[in-house]
Formats: sequence, structure tokens, C-alpha cells
Amino acid sequence: MSFETRNLEALAAPIKNAIAGGPFGSNLVSKDYAEFGIPVIRGQNMGEKWVQGDFVFVSPEKAESLAQNKARPGDLVFTQRGTLGQVSIVPKTPYTEYIVSQSQMKITLDPQKADVNFIYYLFKTEEQLKYIFNSAIQTGVPHTNLGILRKTPVVIPPLDKQRSIASMLSLLDDRITLLRETNATLEAIAQALFKSWFVDFDPVRAKQQGQMPEGMDEATAALFPDGFDESQFGMVPKTWRVGKLADICSISSGKRPSDRSDKLTETFSVPLYGGAGPIGYTSTSLFDEPRIVTGRVGTLGKVHIAYPPFWASDNVLVLTPLEPAAFTFCLHWTRSIDVSTLNRGSTQPLLTQRDLGAELGIIPPIEILTKFEAVVSPLYEQIHAQSERAEHIASLRNTLLPRLISGKLHLPENAS
Repeated sequence: MSFETRNLEALAAPIKNAIAGGPFGSNLVSKDYAEFGIPVIRGQNMGEKWVQGDFVFVSPEKAESLAQNKARPGDLVFTQRGTLGQVSIVPKTPYTEYIVSQSQMKITLDPQKADVNFIYYLFKTEEQLKYIFNSAIQTGVPHTNLGILRKTPVVIPPLDKQRSIASMLSLLDDRITLLRETNATLEAIAQALFKSWFVDFDPVRAKQQGQMPEGMDEATAALFPDGFDESQFGMVPKTWRVGKLADICSISSGKRPSDRSDKLTETFSVPLYGGAGPIGYTSTSLFDEPRIVTGRVGTLGKVHIAYPPFWASDNVLVLTPLEPAAFTFCLHWTRSIDVSTLNRGSTQPLLTQRDLGAELGIIPPIEILTKFEAVVSPLYEQIHAQSERAEHIASLRNTLLPRLISGKLHLPENAS
């Protein structure tokens, strides 16, 4: 397979503004943002293969005045300042055009010379990322510019080989995306059931009206009361009680690990949890059973199930249900708490064990908690299994990526 080195600008489409950056200075400011209109690509819309997430918008009239800063489906977008190395593709839907912010740049590739998916994966390789960082302008905040982007060298095979390689890697990414989307759906189902049973009290309201709770068998329906009693929380299902989170789970702080690594190795293979999730690896485990983990210092509000083996860092709180049947109930209760109101930090966010444990809520009898656990825990088991599967596929993709892109690994002729 023959490879050739080209400057990126040589692969641009023969159209005006094929390579473009964002508007200058005051040409686009926050007061230009509108509730609807043409979306603006900012840093938070990058980081994944596709430009996505929550957008801000500008009016069609404003967008037209920024016509040279537009990106369209199939364009490749790069970060100019901020998190250098980010690259994403503009998807076909749901928008037909975007405005590139001051911190991004875009290129429209010539489809007769380059496959956009291949170039995307090329810019995910360690070698290409190293070039971006080494060529960045270090004055002030490290940044790059259109001149550097245009002259960026890329090593590419013939177009048909580009497409075959990109197709293989895209298949793996599509599988990862599907697994993540399925997991999001399963979590939404669990959350909806928690809200129905323990926030809206739908089964109790149905029985109060002499109706059978929707989608529930008789044995499960029999566990719920048919009316409410007055409480400090307002009307509460009969036989249920108002209590603290600490009444159904113990809350402790994690510990600082004796060693850690940012990369997974044979020695460092135990996930280390921080407030936002796994932040590295350690050589030993702190827990041998699943726990609920949430941020204590710094990142607050994210709540995770941590599966063994794992280590909980000293910037998280670890929740252990006093009854195994209360695990998923504790999980959803914790997720429903607005911890911003409990923040005691002055220089950085801080959540204490006492404050979290003192949160009041409505606690149902153990029989209902047991039933909820029986219904919901299989969903989380499936989520965990699919998350592990996605990690394995991502590991495979990361192993194949540099070898396929560089030509060190050849796909068979019939790979398509």
C-alpha cells in the first residue's frame, strides 16, 4: 500500500472558505446568542466523533453575516484554543449549517482526495496529536491557527484504502455508540420507575381511586397502600415514613491511594474513582462489593455505581446501603438531591458526610424496596456488562487505530 505525505490544505475542497476559523473578537459575543436559529459549535460540542451536545444559537440574519465562518455536514472541526487536539465531524442531522466559534476551525475536504472519517481517525493518533502540541503557539494560552492547520502534514494512502480503514474503525465506534445509547435508555427506564413509585406515588394514587396500578401484577400492587397520611413532607403513603438518607445507608469518605497511574497496566489495573468517575488506576482494591460513589471535594453532583475491584479516592463519599435491597433506591435518592444547596466550600465545592446523610426523604417499607431492587437491579447489571463491552471494543479500536492508519496492519482485500 503506497502512502504519501500531503499538507492538509492540499486535501481541501476547491471552494471558497474551505478552511476557515471562527469570527474575530466582537463579531460574535454572548449577546448575539438566541433561543433558536443556527447552532454555534463551541468547545463543549467537541470531544466525541460527532459535533453534538447542547448548542447556543444565533439568528439566521446573524449567521448570514458570518457566512465565511460556517461549517456544514461532513466538515471536520478542530479546536484552535482550549483543549488542543479535539477534532469532530459535523453530522448530517439535525442541522444543515453551523457557525464555528472563535475557538474552533473547520475544513471542508475534497471527497475525491480524502475521506473525512479517515482524516478524523488520523487526527486521533498519538503521532498526529504530538504534532499539534509541538506546533502550537505557546505564548499565553497554548493555541494554534489556520496557517498551522493548512500546513499540517498528513500521511495518507489511496482513497479506496482510506475508506476501507475508516469503515473498519467506524464499525467499532458505531458499536460503542449503540451500547452507550442502550445504557442511557435503560437508566432512563430505571429513573422513570423510581419517580413513578417514590416521587409521584402512582401505584398508591391508583389504588386510592380503586384502580389497578398500571403495568403491575397483583402481588406487587398488594405491597402498596391505598391512601395517604399527613406529614412534614405533605401527604405520604400510609405506613411509609419520613427519614434521613443516613437511616438507610452508611456514608464514609474514600482514602488517598498509596500509588496510582494514569494508564492501565498489569500492575495498575484497579480503577480509581474521583468525583466525576474513574480518574486513573491503583495497584490494590479498597472495596470488594459494589458501592455508590459521589463527589466530596471539587466535582459535586455526579453519582456512580462503582463495581469491584475499585479504589475510592479521598475526594469522594462512599454510600453503603444498610440493607442490600435498598441499593438502587439509595442510588436514585442520592441522584435526586441537589447537592449545590449543601456546598460548604469557599475556595472549592465541598460536600460533607453529615450534610448528605441528613437529607430527608420518604422511605417505603423493606418489602417495596426489595421489589424495586428486583425489578431495577437487572437493568444495572445489563448496563454494567454493556459498559465493560464498550470498554473492550474501545481498547480494540485504540490498538488497531495507529496500525491501520500507518499501514502497518493491512486489511484483507474483501474487508468491505
